[in-house]
Order: sequence, then C-alpha cells, then structure tokens
Amino acid sequence: MSDPTPGPLPEQRPYGPSALYTPANLVTIARLLVSPVLFGMIADDTATWTAFSLWMVLALSDGVDGYLARRHGTTRSGAFLDPLADKVLVLGALFVLVGVGRFWWLPVALIAFREVGISLFRSYYGRLGLAIPATKGAKVKTVVQAFAVGFALCPATDQVEWLADVSLWAAVVLTLVTGAQYVIAGRRSTTTSGER
Repeated sequence: MSDPTPGPLPEQRPYGPSALYTPANLVTIARLLVSPVLFGMIADDTATWTAFSLWMVLALSDGVDGYLARRHGTTRSGAFLDPLADKVLVLGALFVLVGVGRFWWLPVALIAFREVGISLFRSYYGRLGLAIPATKGAKVKTVVQAFAVGFALCPATDQVEWLADVSLWAAVVLTLVTGAQYVIAGRRSTTTSGER
C-alpha cells in the first residue's frame, strides 16, 4: 500500500542516495541480525507464542523500514538490503519449517527458485540501466507467504494444518505468476529501450 504522504524533495532529504546508515537501513539490518534467533526458535519448538510474536514483529517491521525510507528518501543500499532482508526472513523460516517436517519441500523449493531467479533477473536488467519495479501482486505474494509461516508458528492455528498448507500453496501460485510478470516486463523494457 502506498503512503499518501509524499516523500521529501531531493534537496530536503537528510540522506543522500548513497547513504548507508539511515533509519530505514538500521531497521532492515536489525531484521537481518535477529532472523537467525527466530530460526533457532522454530527449530527448537515450531509453534510457540514467542516464535510467533517475533515473526510478527519482524514481518511487520518491513512496513516500518518502508515508511522511514519514504519519509527520509530512498537509498541504493536500502534498495538492496530491504528485499534481501525479506528473502532471508521468509525463505529462512520456510526452510526451517521444511527441516522440522512442518512443510513439504516442493512448494518451498518452487518459492525459493522463483525468488532467487527473479533477483538475478532484476540484477541483470539493473546493470542494463532498466529498473523493474515491484508489482502490487508481488507485495500481496509476500503478505501471503508471511501468513503461511504465521499460521504454522501460531499455537492457536498450528493444529489446523490445512490453513498454513493452503496459504503456502496460494503463495506458490502468486510467486510463480508474479515471477512471470517480471520476466514479461523485463522483455518489454528491453524491446522498448532497444537493448539486447
């Protein structure tokens, strides 16, 4: 969801595009550093209120760093770190849930293959000077992935196994569909710009 409040004008931004130590980046780095703690909790005991609460904090903090970035101005480091933190958090949690036998490996492998593939794809086009922005569908996909993990970790829903499983497969569908959309958008951008 976009912030109705416009960000600051370039000359009003307290941080330049090459800044690293910004409030948004500090939140993102904190998410990366705390993620292994969550993974250890999941491996020790899958569904606990402590793990679920930490998952919710880490998942919701993605919106916090996005808000801070819009308020203070986006940076190149933030554009790299934010999606990295998202992938580490979501894929890490999914891998651990596969490891403890809670999720089947196939849907998680499909999600991981798409996430890594599209990251490489966008990086390639970025080197050509072509930006492929995140779509609304991709943002919905991330939310559905978060729900799948949350349902598996929450003690109130972990026994209703179909809830997390259906959410996971819904995330797979969205993941593959949005991945195809990125590929199509990249090819159109290449054709329009004349790059090959």
